[in-house]
Amino acid sequence: QNLAPDDEQSYLREFDHLTLARLLIARGKSEPDENYLQDAHHLLARLLSAAESGGRTGSASEILVQRALAHEVQGNRASALDTLSRALELAEPAGYVRLFLDEGKPLLTLLKTLLAEGREPKRYVAQLLAASGVGDIVSQPVVTNEQPLLEPLSERELEVLQLVAEGLSNREIAERLYLALSTVKGHNRVIYGKLHVSRRTEAVAKARELGLL
Repeated sequence: QNLAPDDEQSYLREFDHLTLARLLIARGKSEPDENYLQDAHHLLARLLSAAESGGRTGSASEILVQRALAHEVQGNRASALDTLSRALELAEPAGYVRLFLDEGKPLLTLLKTLLAEGREPKRYVAQLLAASGVGDIVSQPVVTNEQPLLEPLSERELEVLQLVAEGLSNREIAERLYLALSTVKGHNRVIYGKLHVSRRTEAVAKARELGLL
């Protein structure tokens, strides 16, 4: 796909644009004299605005994590910590774990710094570090009844998924939710991607396994 930081923002392409942002940050780390990090910040700011407007808290948290990492690559530790703290505050109610830990050592370093400085949300930061295996920080694991997905499903996607599980066709789902048929198909593609499946039956089975249905 041809992607660029100035693309029109679409929730259906959010995953692709986040991947582009990660690539720009990686390029910026290896080629700091180029404009890759500037482009990453520009793209992430636009993604964040779209996610917040759509009420997609999980997406906003993930976008903020990438912004924090971009600040860190630029050597701006204060902005990195402020941005990560904001991501954590958004993510804490749902108890997301992999969203943070999958970023590896750079993010763990920031989490440890937050904990050392006593920054909020302290308990959540401690739980994440404990889940990562970094020290015996807290004895309690992160407990959550929310969906354990790296990229969580939106409320609309969960609504579509529920109707899929009830056996409705795409056309019937479109009529039930007053959506265009193409929009329903787009939601299905995003759902399959987030669940790492390729067909309806697999999506329903995986969703039930994860406690989404």
